[in-house]
Amino acid sequence: MGTEIRGIAASDGLYLGPVRHLSGQAAQRAGSGYPHTEREALKDALALSIAELSDLMARVDGEAQDILGFQVAMLEDDALSAPALMAIDSGVVADQAWAAALNSEIAGYEASDDDYFRARAADLKDMRDRVLRHLSGAEAVQSAEGAVLVGEDIAPTAFLETDWSKGGAIALGGGSATSHVAMLARARGIAMVVGLGATVLHEAATLIVDGTKGVVIADPDTDALSRHAEDFAKLRDAQAIENQFRLLPARRNDGSRIELLVNVAGIEELDHLDVKTCDGIGLMRSEFLFRDGAPLPGEDEQYSAYKRFLEWAEGRPVTIRTLDIGGDKPVRGLTPEGESNPFLGLRGVRLTLAREDVFRMQLRALARASVHGRLKVMIPMVTVPDELVRSAALLASCVAELQAEGIACSRPPLGIMVEVPAVAVTPELFADAAFFSIGSNDLTQYVTASSRDDGRVAALNDCGHPAVGRLIASVARFGRENGIPVSLCGDMASDVRHLKTLLDAGLTSLSVAPSRVARIKAALAEM
Repeated sequence: MGTEIRGIAASDGLYLGPVRHLSGQAAQRAGSGYPHTEREALKDALALSIAELSDLMARVDGEAQDILGFQVAMLEDDALSAPALMAIDSGVVADQAWAAALNSEIAGYEASDDDYFRARAADLKDMRDRVLRHLSGAEAVQSAEGAVLVGEDIAPTAFLETDWSKGGAIALGGGSATSHVAMLARARGIAMVVGLGATVLHEAATLIVDGTKGVVIADPDTDALSRHAEDFAKLRDAQAIENQFRLLPARRNDGSRIELLVNVAGIEELDHLDVKTCDGIGLMRSEFLFRDGAPLPGEDEQYSAYKRFLEWAEGRPVTIRTLDIGGDKPVRGLTPEGESNPFLGLRGVRLTLAREDVFRMQLRALARASVHGRLKVMIPMVTVPDELVRSAALLASCVAELQAEGIACSRPPLGIMVEVPAVAVTPELFADAAFFSIGSNDLTQYVTASSRDDGRVAALNDCGHPAVGRLIASVARFGRENGIPVSLCGDMASDVRHLKTLLDAGLTSLSVAPSRVARIKAALAEM
């Protein structure tokens, strides 16, 4: 049957294809023997890398753009290349100087006690290898060509640069089901299994990747191939059935209605979404407008973007989350540098309240956009009632300013994300919120004390943990008893394995990844 290897399911799908190994560092190049020439070679390689990443940024949005923005900002920082340039001046060739400088940085990041910095080590490795490729003239993998990419891990930029048009899958010895790459794979529909360990993967010529079960089969025999064909046919049939529900309202098998919204991260996504498939937008991540290293967006730019989402929704509700940066989403000039634990530091509403100038500009833009549809504004990372009180006061002040200036506006409902355990345990302290939206990703991370970007604790970062389910049920019950609408917008809502838990908790509103709408509707119809 071939060799079956169990890992961790990271992205649904079933795929059979030849193995293609992810390339390591580029081969060493012959030095010129002249420090000046070596300095110029490194500077040229850095410039090419920045141009390459900037070009890629223009073709993606949301989380992908955030990842690329971080790398561009790092490569543009002279402090990163300074040690390499000093080494070159002492006679070291460019590629060796760059590799040594970056390896030193990477070691520091990997040794950090902070999850954020350990997760960023992968970005540094990616940047190191990109510059080395340009120094040596090596080519990066540009097309999966129907292959299964195999390696210890894969950088987000490598995923984004890969041409998946002919299919493909990913099988990793390490990695994490909650990593940036896993999120990108799920959005693209690429089967992915992680945590396979030191296995026979590297010796296999062909792999079957079952991203739903978290299993790969190396060099399948005739029986395994036959079973794969049967499983693939069943999957195709299931997808055909799911697609029949795409344009229908989401209902349970007793006919009761479930509000099914979608999560979006950028304007470009709207071009690929049919508004008739959903009940509106349950989470619009406004941080797509705030790019690391780029000028802060002005009020008019933000207003135009928010208006576009409301016009697309055609009268359906649109929930826009105010700026949620910090943690794993730093923005130079806004987020503080050198925090010992960014995930527990100045992020979300903590940051926007500390930067009232930035917050007021965003609230003014939102109030102006509110006249164009059913806008709801959501505050992230709320921990204490005073944060909601102060945010509400700022919103009221912005509305009053706009009215005094004769600018069309209205005051949208102001709700909160329930992602900090302190809020989930005591929702009664936040009864003034217009609505609650449960952010299951961060709630799970904080309840289980496990980083969602660290493969070493991936098994602990489980939204199916009973403690997470109990908190969700408690918040839903409080909302129901007090007339406060409650929805859930985290990855948990997009996973059919958790639907029963969410429905049993009393939730009747879910916001899911657009690619999962048909599947969730089909699953709800059976419940």
